[in-house]
Amino acid sequence: MTIKVAILGFGTVGEGVWETLHTHHEYIQKKLSTPIEITSILVKDSNKKRNLPDSVQVTTDIEEVFQQPVDVVLEAIVGKQPAYQYVTRAIEHGAHVITANKEMFAHYGPHLLELAKEHNVWIGYEATTAGGTPVIRTIDQMLQVNQIKSIQGIVNGTSNYILTQMTKHQNSFEDALLAAQQKGYAEADPSNDVDGYDAFYKAMILSQLAYQDQPNWDEVYLEGIRTISSQDIDKATIQGQKWKHVATIELRHGAPRASIQPMQLNEDHPLYNIDGVENALSIQTDLLGSITLSGPGAGKLPTASAMIEDLLYVFQKERQQEAQYV
Repeated sequence: MTIKVAILGFGTVGEGVWETLHTHHEYIQKKLSTPIEITSILVKDSNKKRNLPDSVQVTTDIEEVFQQPVDVVLEAIVGKQPAYQYVTRAIEHGAHVITANKEMFAHYGPHLLELAKEHNVWIGYEATTAGGTPVIRTIDQMLQVNQIKSIQGIVNGTSNYILTQMTKHQNSFEDALLAAQQKGYAEADPSNDVDGYDAFYKAMILSQLAYQDQPNWDEVYLEGIRTISSQDIDKATIQGQKWKHVATIELRHGAPRASIQPMQLNEDHPLYNIDGVENALSIQTDLLGSITLSGPGAGKLPTASAMIEDLLYVFQKERQQEAQYV
């Protein structure tokens, strides 16, 4: 049996998925004991030149994707729509879904997870929160007995890179942002990152996973990093502190609460040494105490890595379930 794969979106992440499936093809096939075939790639502009083999259908029509067998859809589109519509279509078609779309999943994740259960398929969303850092699976599978008291995280690699440049190299915000854009860490319009919306969506996904609920979005304090000046950085350095953009999720009186804001951290804080495009989560639990997970948080390959790890997980899990009934 060959696993048939469709990629929705062929921007930075979609290209990273394609590259990873090719460079690690033999390794993945060995792990799954079956080959993988990319059958379709959904794009915005079919006229754009792409170095893709003729055997892969490149289309702008989602219905053409499902006119042939599809076992799993890797969704790497930006924004809520049409991503939500396409993911819903994939689930109803009977395909597993792996997504990197944090805005879409923050809005519709609970509904999509229920829909997936109804259709006996699985949704992987590791890539929505901390790039290549295995946060979702750690919380979902390894912290089932522990009660999570709070989560603090640096979950936007772009903002962290900018603050690191301002701290280590005394760059202005504008110069640090330009460097992030030149390295491909920031978009031409960086608002989603530097104004905190990307971190906000990730915090809502983490809250849903940890507490099976999200805060009232209107009550979440949200502040980006545009207001952090070189003078602010210098004052923090003199005090032995660093500015970090931190998402905090916690239970208060039985309900989740969250804030996303710049904070000055002391050197004994677990997020103090998280620099560059690294992401990290510090999770406070009732039994283990504090654990910290860190790893790359920006760039196409860390995100693609998380998606491919989800792909392996779902089919390995499927094989195990099938073996139980043999």
